[in-house]
Amino acid sequence: MPDPDQPGWERALINHLALDYMRERRRTRRWGLVLKLLILLYLVGLVVAASVRDWDRRMELTEPHAALIEIDGVIAADSDASADRVVGALRKAFDNDKVEGVILRINSPGGSPVQAGYINDEIARLKAKYREAHDGDDLPVYAVAADLCASGGYYIAVGADAIYADKASLVGSIGVRIGSFGLDRLLVDLGIERRLLTAGANKGILDPFSPLPESQRVFIQGVLDTLHQQFIAEVREGRGDRLQGGEELFSGLFWSGEQALELGLIDGLASAGTVAREQLGTETVVDYTQKRDLLDSFAERLGGGMAGALGALFGGLDAGVLR
Repeated sequence: MPDPDQPGWERALINHLALDYMRERRRTRRWGLVLKLLILLYLVGLVVAASVRDWDRRMELTEPHAALIEIDGVIAADSDASADRVVGALRKAFDNDKVEGVILRINSPGGSPVQAGYINDEIARLKAKYREAHDGDDLPVYAVAADLCASGGYYIAVGADAIYADKASLVGSIGVRIGSFGLDRLLVDLGIERRLLTAGANKGILDPFSPLPESQRVFIQGVLDTLHQQFIAEVREGRGDRLQGGEELFSGLFWSGEQALELGLIDGLASAGTVAREQLGTETVVDYTQKRDLLDSFAERLGGGMAGALGALFGGLDAGVLR
């Protein structure tokens, strides 16, 4: 630093500070260039890795293989386990002559009965179409339960030729539910008046801040019973005389893989790789799962979260779910 006792020290101080500033700018610029270069190298690495994976996958698609489709998470229209994504993957698998069979690896607590029904129906349609086009030959479809194959997940599984699970997997939960709250008495205790205007005597059904009349409770129970019977019919059609249990199978209970095997809910204990080797005779498993990219996933989660928050705020009606 300049000596204040020396003449012209102010100018010397300004020059010193200016030089320090310029050195700091150059240092910052150098690190900025290094950072940009590292980011560029990282992006190039991602592109190269993706290209290699795509090349490997294209090579695999030209050889006999098992098609793996993941059904992971809640089955809903805006999820990775939506009917659109699963059905799209199924169609690609059935269109490839090198596919020896399809494995649905399910790890789901359930979800929309409509979405699960779409997938179940498409499995049956694609199998019939394939059989007709190949002079009666069948393309086998196997379901493999991971941690959880419950409710809507099991609804999909019964469309497969056989179901496998781990001994510790949780399987079953054949039932339907609608959830809500009853906060009308709390409002009375707090001296709050609920003002809900509707056109239609039952439009505010299941509003959590209004009482639930017996007539509406009976109506909702009838809807649930109808959906439940549809679910039971699909299970009975898919499993047939393999079912060994009684009505407790359709009570909403769930069992371990070992217990589910004894009850006829599944056909064996095996992983997806084991099924590919032992049932399809191939070591090659190609993932056909259709997933959202990061941007789509973020946008959909943001939109879905806002819609869910608004629905909860205004007391919207929960749809019937297979969970």
